Amino acid sequence: MSDRLIGADLPKLLRDAVVIVLLATLAGAAINGRLLWQIWSGQAPGAVVPSETLTESDLLPMPMSLSELRELTAGEIILLDARSGDLYLQGHLPGARSLPWGEVESLLAVFRAEVPVDVSVVTYCSGYSCEDSFLLAQRLMASGFKDVRVFEGGMPEWQDAGMPVEEGQP
Repeated sequence: MSDRLIGADLPKLLRDAVVIVLLATLAGAAINGRLLWQIWSGQAPGAVVPSETLTESDLLPMPMSLSELRELTAGEIILLDARSGDLYLQGHLPGARSLPWGEVESLLAVFRAEVPVDVSVVTYCSGYSCEDSFLLAQRLMASGFKDVRVFEGGMPEWQDAGMPVEEGQP
């Protein structure tokens, strides 16, 4: 008995399905008609190009852990201490250069002249509560450096791990 009901309703079901597909096609063509016409006439818009007007806040440097930093050798990266010059002189990571965040605008041109933009750079400061290393990394990325990372643990994590510290100028 149920087979008869399905058999009798089958033409109606098929007709309704065809109507739904046709309506959906018409709605899609109405919404995307201009784009379809451009494609058919060979005038399709070009690829979407990312904006070249990125601000420093759009740039997010990747963090680096202590274990990652310990695996790198001095020749592979440039370490930048974003703390003040006085704190740098009191102690810094071996081989690090001083580029205090507070003086970045006056020192960046000299740094750029000495260091190619494709060199890997790691910034650090006084630990997780210090944002100077992050801000310095953003500024370096905005000025063209391609591989800039932040050692977020900074000097406190380095010293707590018993790692060597240099004093004075390197």
